[in-house]
Amino acid sequence: MTAHLTHWGVFEAGSDGERLTSVRPWRGDPEPMALIDNVASAQHHRTRIDQPYVRRGWLEQGPGPARRGDEPFVPVSWETAVGLLSGELSRVYREYGADSVYGGSYGWASAGRFHHAQSQVHRFLNCLGGYVRHVNSYSLGASSVLLPHVIADMSVLEGQATAKSVLVEHTDLVVAFGGLSPKNSAVSPGGVSRHNTRTWIGAARARGCRFVSISPLRDDIPAEAQAEWLAPRPGSDAALMVALAQVLDAEGLADQDFLDRYTVGYERFAGYLRGERDGVVKGPEWAAQITGLPAGEIRALARDMAAARTMVTVSWSLQRAEHGEQPLWLGVVLAAMLGQIGLPGGGFGHGYGSTAHVGEAARAYSVPKFPQGRNGVDTFIPVARIADMLLNPGADYDYDGRTLTYPDIRLVYWCGGNPFHHHQDLARLRAAFARPETVVVHDAFWTATARHADVVLPATMSIERDDYGAGQNDRVFFPMPALTRPHGQARDDYAIFAELAETLGVGKEFAEGRTAQEWLRELYREWQTHRGDEVPDFQMFWDGEPLELPIPDPDQVLFAQFRADPERFPLTTPSGKIEIFSETIDSFGYRDCPGHPVWMEPEEWLGGPAAAQFPLQVIANQPRTKLHSQLDVGAHSRSAKVGGREPVRLHPDDAGARGVGDGDIVRIFNDRGSCLAGVVVDDGVRAGVAQLSTGAWYDPDPEDPSFCRHGNPNVLTADRGTSPLSQGCTGQLALVEIERFRGTVPELAVDRPPPIV
Repeated sequence: MTAHLTHWGVFEAGSDGERLTSVRPWRGDPEPMALIDNVASAQHHRTRIDQPYVRRGWLEQGPGPARRGDEPFVPVSWETAVGLLSGELSRVYREYGADSVYGGSYGWASAGRFHHAQSQVHRFLNCLGGYVRHVNSYSLGASSVLLPHVIADMSVLEGQATAKSVLVEHTDLVVAFGGLSPKNSAVSPGGVSRHNTRTWIGAARARGCRFVSISPLRDDIPAEAQAEWLAPRPGSDAALMVALAQVLDAEGLADQDFLDRYTVGYERFAGYLRGERDGVVKGPEWAAQITGLPAGEIRALARDMAAARTMVTVSWSLQRAEHGEQPLWLGVVLAAMLGQIGLPGGGFGHGYGSTAHVGEAARAYSVPKFPQGRNGVDTFIPVARIADMLLNPGADYDYDGRTLTYPDIRLVYWCGGNPFHHHQDLARLRAAFARPETVVVHDAFWTATARHADVVLPATMSIERDDYGAGQNDRVFFPMPALTRPHGQARDDYAIFAELAETLGVGKEFAEGRTAQEWLRELYREWQTHRGDEVPDFQMFWDGEPLELPIPDPDQVLFAQFRADPERFPLTTPSGKIEIFSETIDSFGYRDCPGHPVWMEPEEWLGGPAAAQFPLQVIANQPRTKLHSQLDVGAHSRSAKVGGREPVRLHPDDAGARGVGDGDIVRIFNDRGSCLAGVVVDDGVRAGVAQLSTGAWYDPDPEDPSFCRHGNPNVLTADRGTSPLSQGCTGQLALVEIERFRGTVPELAVDRPPPIV
């Protein structure tokens, strides 16, 4: 049995050379994941792409804007595909320049570090002169921009987060805004060797730690926490946090010494709490009207937070919504008011429960990876603004204090990831994908992105190629030898780019004369020279057991040095301190993101006028049976479908009011789009909420692209930024209505290849 690394864990597999014959969890994982069952069952599914394909209209009429997603594809040889694509790349770079090419790789792709799709496509495009890139992520769009102004970069908050072992030993109270989701904390970029979420939470609870989960979903925290569940109206967390801060301020519970020494701008924020400018005191009674929580519960929680060693943790989900910067900033402010930042077990966390690596102590060094080279183009977009870019070339927009201009993109090159999973308002994205002259996609499966391409090249799965990898902050470095032959004519991205680069005259720059296996050896050798005798040579590593990397500080505490000596170890903010009021952000003059955090009413929430027409709040969270949309055709993912559709969870009161029950197929709709889903009735969902996870492969009705027959909630979500500060994704929440679907349930098309001629 050979071990293989995925983003959601490690499995051991047997193989006959063609397919996996047995799959089981790695013996070293104490909390293995059932998601591994998707790998073997998906490998030779009929949606695997078996050879190169070209959209018929592009092949017959040449490049140009087109309504992609409707036409059949023509199978071609690798020689033909490489010739067509190299000619098109030459034309676009010659006629329009490198800033007309969008290198759109976004997504988790392979857990392996050499065959990492983003590294491969970016290196290739850099050899041609560069490309328009994206910055930030759909998961952390607001965080990546806001937090460096306020406290620290995300690399610090993720990589140096207080270790889970410290929380187990020292924390008395965890207040988890957005919960501590067991499914989200089971995955991490690059992989997870040993899952431990239930273990550390159970150990903390056994020691006496109290958990309060603030979420519309009761199971957003493991059962081991025995958590108290508070379910405010979705989108109202900022109002709850403001009221908690008001109690701390009004009752003298804020740590004034900490605020004076380690922060700037508290008095400006305190004036807002006290209603000095608008006459409205932002206390528990004020927040109760917004959140739906009793004022007494809010006041009691604030007092309990001040009386205990408290960790305030904010899920990534909260900043994936309108005004997403506000609850995130308020989480920092609450932790600062408690005065426990830098103390063992107290302070602020961002991502516990959102990903496995937050709370894992940082390892001594990273692992080898494929160098991307230098990008000759400075132009970029925030990643969630791709549809805006394609639809509005030359238009100006605001971002982080700057006015930027969308480039005129003629060619999109996508390798790794699936924007028709990550993005919002998919009918709009489909219209945006009609505009470029050429769209190129490497993929292993006929995802929606591949179906909206002109040139489709079949890529291998990670089990079909040699690689090595280690997850972010994960201490185990795995060799990943290929387990089977590639499916059909699939090739790894490196082989595809090496041949294209040779045809385009940049083969030496891209490949440097090396095969993939030679690159693995060379990158490892370079890495080993800096490690000395700490690590074995390549062959011993490749043939042996996974390598345990050293952890310098297993009991790390976030901002411990800053707390000990803020003058010697200042933060990287403009003031060197925690910025409760930011002069920089204030100077931008953004109405949607002022100089200190505030409660701002969303356009779509249950307390607003739009709820009269659409009275349910969709929570479009991450799925539990797959990672994002990966391997949605796998057996484990399909086992959770209801009538072949993605499940939607409804509170019994909401299901009863609509006359639907378990197993019924319903239509979920708003004024942007609609989709079908299968009902699961569950009182663990707050009343007024419909929980429909992302990840169902987009299956648009041919006559109406805004109607997904499979259950993708992003036909319902709005394509707008969190604010002009970060332009982050707002895909977590949307208002909808639900009704029983009448008539014959339409067949799905995503579980088979598109039309081939």
